Amino acid sequence: MIDLRSDTVTKPTPEMLALFAAPSLRNRLGDDVFGEDTLTNEFERQVADLLGKEAALFVPSGTMGNQLCVKLSTSEGDEVILESGAHIFNYETAAPAVLSRVQLKPLDGENGILTAEQIDRAIRPVADWYPRTSLVCLENTHNRAGGIIYPIEDIERISELCRSKKLRLHLDGARLWNACAATKIAPKTYAQFFDTVSVCFSKGLGAPAGSAIAGTQSDIQKARRWRKLWGGGMRQSGVLAAMAKFALDNHLDRLLHDHRKALCIANAFAAHPTFKIDMTAVQTNIVAVDVSNTGLSERDVVERFREKGVLISSIKKNYIRLVTHLDVSMNDAENVAEIIQTF
Repeated sequence: MIDLRSDTVTKPTPEMLALFAAPSLRNRLGDDVFGEDTLTNEFERQVADLLGKEAALFVPSGTMGNQLCVKLSTSEGDEVILESGAHIFNYETAAPAVLSRVQLKPLDGENGILTAEQIDRAIRPVADWYPRTSLVCLENTHNRAGGIIYPIEDIERISELCRSKKLRLHLDGARLWNACAATKIAPKTYAQFFDTVSVCFSKGLGAPAGSAIAGTQSDIQKARRWRKLWGGGMRQSGVLAAMAKFALDNHLDRLLHDHRKALCIANAFAAHPTFKIDMTAVQTNIVAVDVSNTGLSERDVVERFREKGVLISSIKKNYIRLVTHLDVSMNDAENVAEIIQTF
């Protein structure tokens, strides 16, 4: 089977697994809750430097990373502005309401992109009967919009607005690495506009688990305590941090290969008379396709592909999603393109 459901399905590479044959690795492990895991500590400093922030914190998942950042920037009863297709709104199990007791205000962007003007209009007036707007969250790349890259000019304008309105700004950068690979913009250049940033190592970079958040020393100190309270305090987390570090050090440059595989698949959909696809939205490693003209539901189309040996997913009504990654070869992508032609 060719698995294009997500870039989270990647397996650790042999080089990652070989790290643990080195006796020196065991000597550098420690209890991270005590702050004694050398590998994790060093990796957190590397991530903070890469993002241009004072400090970083290694966390088990991207959802925990995002939710820690929501917690840091809000008080109970506040409101958070974000795009209606955002991962935080759609795929994190209502965690902002449960963990931070805040309300989300989703706005419909164009291909997942909000403007500063939209956000400005959505900020609540100050009154006892309104929730207090305290945080804006952006997503780069935008998963549900098909891997769209957030234009840095729009990010800068939104950042200026947030500063002028005394709002915090968070970046869900689970696939920030793909945006950086495609645009050649450095991670810290994107991150400079945000108070907090979350990044993931278990998607395009191919690590088996792990994400990180970055911000000020004060924010990360608070986040460490909340991570423990929420059950995210790990012990010898250097086992995961070492593989995440290997992925970060060795797999950034190869992300463009994933983008080329996605384009190969997207071109096949574009050439098909029944499928509909916006090729301008195919910017990274995600291909989102409208199947409404097939006469089938998106779930039926997913099943048809499975019967042909290709695993894909649905993301919303009438839309399927295919995601390329390091465990999918260009030959695999070409085979999928042939299957699409005969669909």
